[in-house]
Amino acid sequence: MKKGVLMVNLGSPDSPNPKDVKKYLDEFLMDERVIDLPYILRAILVKGIVLNTRPKKSAEAYGKIWWEEGSPLIVLSERLQEKIDEFTSVPIALAMRYGSMSIEKGLQELNDKGVDEVLIIPLYPQFAMATTETILVLAEELRKEHFPHMSFTTMPPFYNHPDYIRVLSESIKESLEGKEYEHLLFSYHGVPKRHIRKSDITKSHCKMDGKCCATPSPAHEFCYSHQCKEVTRLVGEYLEMEDGTYSTSFQSRLGFDPWLTPYTDRTIEKMGLGGTKKMAIVTPAFVSDCLETLEEIAMEGEEIFHEVNGEEFHVIPCLNTRADWVKVLSRWIDEWAMQEHVTS
Repeated sequence: MKKGVLMVNLGSPDSPNPKDVKKYLDEFLMDERVIDLPYILRAILVKGIVLNTRPKKSAEAYGKIWWEEGSPLIVLSERLQEKIDEFTSVPIALAMRYGSMSIEKGLQELNDKGVDEVLIIPLYPQFAMATTETILVLAEELRKEHFPHMSFTTMPPFYNHPDYIRVLSESIKESLEGKEYEHLLFSYHGVPKRHIRKSDITKSHCKMDGKCCATPSPAHEFCYSHQCKEVTRLVGEYLEMEDGTYSTSFQSRLGFDPWLTPYTDRTIEKMGLGGTKKMAIVTPAFVSDCLETLEEIAMEGEEIFHEVNGEEFHVIPCLNTRADWVKVLSRWIDEWAMQEHVTS
């Protein structure tokens, strides 16, 4: 058996042109694990409404953050792949769940190098239906159809891994060194509350009552809400932060269904109106900076804060290609590569 690694991130349009953005949004939003409505209702919502209204606005947002090299998410993911490749002894391929850099292309790249045992690394610290699960479901479908000789192993969510917490905490500490701030907001990408309930393997634990996330349960293995809040708690402990000086919120909601709360934009507004003059914000649902961090938080979030008399708004970068993050991820890969093959 020859081993190899497929790292998978979300994806990006090929350009900030509305036509490319529309194509990307169509693939992304028609995923049944992103908008989990029956196909007909999903098609009416996405193709009948969203794709006729959102692409132009989204294209403008992408245009604000687009780099000369291309999409920041793609460029940063490629840089991460290149750096990890320097430290590991197995082939490393990169793919995106949506867009041109497909999972099928990534698997084909590994296949062409003779790889038949693949470690799939969803580049998300936390598990969610719309991220980790959709990657693994599609990868398995592709394996059965095109790569039946391959075997897959999946890197589990690393939200509470001591190495990840250390690297994330040190990145926050370094970014805020010499800066004054009254509050640190941990902003995670939001998901509908029904996604949390659907992922509850106990079918009874997740009540969304503010208590279940802190009550030990097997449900936490697949609970995005718990895993986000656990990152906040563990980083707070690592950095020895005082209660009340940091909190959790959720961004990027879509539609009218109840999503995880509190909402980031409203939290920023509330803090400014409450007298907070200096705040910092970190986005630990992402390992690479992207539209949601560079435009929604660093631009829109700061604008909201200044509109309510906030003065200083410090945005902490994602881990991107930090040397300590590269070393940690490389070590995890090597530890897997050195294990004996086990047939599942």
